[in-house]
Amino acid sequence: MNTTKRDDEAATLYEQQLRLNSLWYATYTWARHEKVVAQQLVERSIEHFLPLYETVHRWKNGRHRVQLPLFPSYVFVRITLAARLRVLQIPGVVNLVGFGGVPCAIPESEIVGMRTALKAGVLAEPHPYLNVGTRVEIVSGPLQGITGILQRMHGLCRVVLSIDLIMRSIAVEVDTTDVVPLTERSVPGTQSARLRSHSVTTHLLEFSESHCN
Repeated sequence: MNTTKRDDEAATLYEQQLRLNSLWYATYTWARHEKVVAQQLVERSIEHFLPLYETVHRWKNGRHRVQLPLFPSYVFVRITLAARLRVLQIPGVVNLVGFGGVPCAIPESEIVGMRTALKAGVLAEPHPYLNVGTRVEIVSGPLQGITGILQRMHGLCRVVLSIDLIMRSIAVEVDTTDVVPLTERSVPGTQSARLRSHSVTTHLLEFSESHCN
């Protein structure tokens, strides 16, 4: 068996496994249809994740607290590719995000990191996408183990979490005592592998010797 044939068979086997495994995908929706799509996913018993944040909007009849999507026009679904038509047939769904017409799975660690933060009541809000910066690690609290980047704004310290596939980010508030620069920590062996494998990226806009104090 030549190398090309072995490679083709391996690729076919991988595609078959991918079609049968339930993975997370990003569903792109019409504008302001995220909640409508999410309700349809509930009715079809499809596991999904629509991260929301609370903010205040001012209308003619006063100020009101509303919940808005952290990632406008995106709803995350956990499905097998073999079942993707159940999602694509929902009114308001445009496509599953991918390349060359093939949906790309999102690392589960990215979804788990956001879910953990939101369930713990961590204050989060949308943030411009970032993919560079000095890495730090959150060493305690609900986001323990996430590596990334610290942002200082208006006297507060926040960590920016990104989903690289859709090039979107959110910022979550952190306690200054919960983070340390990775350059100050030894990262040998298995710890280094664990940090590299954690695909939630975060980015440092400012980091002072006083850790934002």
